[in-house]
Amino acid sequence: MALIVQKYGGTSVANPERIRNVARRVARYKALGHQVVVVVSAMSGETNRLLALAREVMSDPDPRELDTMVSTGEQVTIALTAMALMEMGIRAKSYTGAQVRILTDDAFTKARILGIDEENIRKDLDAGFVVVVAGFQGVDEHGNITTLGRGGSDTTGVALAAALKADECQIYTDVDGVYTTDPRIVPEARRLTTITFEEMLELASQGSKVLQIRAVEFAGKYQVKLRVLSSFEEEGDGTLITFEEEENMEQPIISGIAFNRDEAKVTVLGVPDRPGIAYQILGPIADANIDVDMIIQNTGADGTTDFTFTVHKNELNKALAILRDKVQAHIGAREITGDEKIAKVAVVGVGMRSHVGIASEMFRTLAEEGINIQMISTSEIKISVVVDEKYLELAVRVLHKAFGLEQAG
Repeated sequence: MALIVQKYGGTSVANPERIRNVARRVARYKALGHQVVVVVSAMSGETNRLLALAREVMSDPDPRELDTMVSTGEQVTIALTAMALMEMGIRAKSYTGAQVRILTDDAFTKARILGIDEENIRKDLDAGFVVVVAGFQGVDEHGNITTLGRGGSDTTGVALAAALKADECQIYTDVDGVYTTDPRIVPEARRLTTITFEEMLELASQGSKVLQIRAVEFAGKYQVKLRVLSSFEEEGDGTLITFEEEENMEQPIISGIAFNRDEAKVTVLGVPDRPGIAYQILGPIADANIDVDMIIQNTGADGTTDFTFTVHKNELNKALAILRDKVQAHIGAREITGDEKIAKVAVVGVGMRSHVGIASEMFRTLAEEGINIQMISTSEIKISVVVDEKYLELAVRVLHKAFGLEQAG
């Protein structure tokens, strides 16, 4: 008998029939003698509907009230899932994040989990219940409802698996695993049977939508065995995310191509080149809880520098306003600009550690297609570039081919 945490995304619980399908899958695991905790998202499209409602009432919705509102989507799904299980004769009980007491900080709309009180869940599991938990949400120390940001249900699932010391955390979605890239852009993309946590973390951070980055971080930190599966296929092993590199991980050199359409570029022009200038620019951005991704700085002969960084598109206007209102005059910047028409493309693979020439091959491939590189960022197993958004799909296709990812590994 194993303790398994299963997480189902919005498309997996999009309507009553799909919720019944989830219940049937859970029932099969229960019949095998396993203890099962089910984490569910809101029905597909429901969170967007609630956000749209909020914006009809308030142009810039209050974060606390927004969390109170959007968290109701998962509350509907947990109750329906528990009812579907009960209808099949299976004892089930639903919990909101607050009822479990998934304790978070008070960063509304993007809270981080601080701890989980798993005692009640354990009692219910030992009593024979299937426990259904609302993903995406928690509660702060003052009892306020908080949400974990987009994709936060993955984080809930992995965090619960860590707290319960589950044997496996299964992430069910609308794809049957992790692919070398998005098959909608490259039909020849292949499903990977295994991938390392390092690679999955890089892919998620660079825009892969299969798993939320914080979920992968949690799984790696707490050694949670993680598997990505399709909720629309009865059989299949999906993709196992492994803790260690296997002997054959050097081939292929690159495991996947990730991309992100959701970033925007901010450039602070004509900044005095002196110690502390980077902090003076990015300090107020951090204080506003805006995440910064890529950063470059170019120093000119006139003693000034241009400072460029990327943020999520949704936070571009907020970042520009902060810089223009609080920073520009103080540091003497000549101009501050923003650009939404960019995209990020990254190649990822642990094989990069033992092979040279990956960057040159990537840059040569893009140059041959006339794709200009605006920014570059690297790590030990990743190279990412920012390009004009109109070249995104072309860049993904040619890089996928250049590194032979359509070939079986």
